[in-house]
Amino acid sequence: MAVTRREAGAASPVDYETLAELRYQIRLFMRRREEAARAAGIEPQQYLLLLQLKGLEDRGPTTVGALAERLQIRHHSAVELVDRLVERDMVARRRDSLDRREVSVTLRPAGEAVLRKLALYSMEELRTEGPELVRVLRQLMPGRGRARREQRTARTGGGGTQ
Repeated sequence: MAVTRREAGAASPVDYETLAELRYQIRLFMRRREEAARAAGIEPQQYLLLLQLKGLEDRGPTTVGALAERLQIRHHSAVELVDRLVERDMVARRRDSLDRREVSVTLRPAGEAVLRKLALYSMEELRTEGPELVRVLRQLMPGRGRARREQRTARTGGGGTQ
């Protein structure tokens, strides 16, 4: 087992090994989602937009601004994503009757069908691959991961270098 590297002179130790593993697990999951989206005929960002639309539908009309915030992209980028999905009849857009600047976006049946297929795949992947992601997250949680690493080290007879 590799010795955890600690930041020299820092008040708190930095577990680079576990942070790197967390980023790897997240990236692995995201890459699989990106490939699945492309295989379903849409771009990964389009899938994320469809997912946010569905996830927000019980909160009332979803605006382009809200989608930009949820996707952490600029407003004009969200507009471009919506434009492409409108062209494919996966979403519809509607201007607010009182404030013409406000544009809400809704999911259409074609978008719902693609989203459902991809979301079911995501859920299955989380059931199989999620435990490893959770394990890594727990290692990084204050007080929990450190105790587990120390238990592992004690069991294996390993220790840090002097």
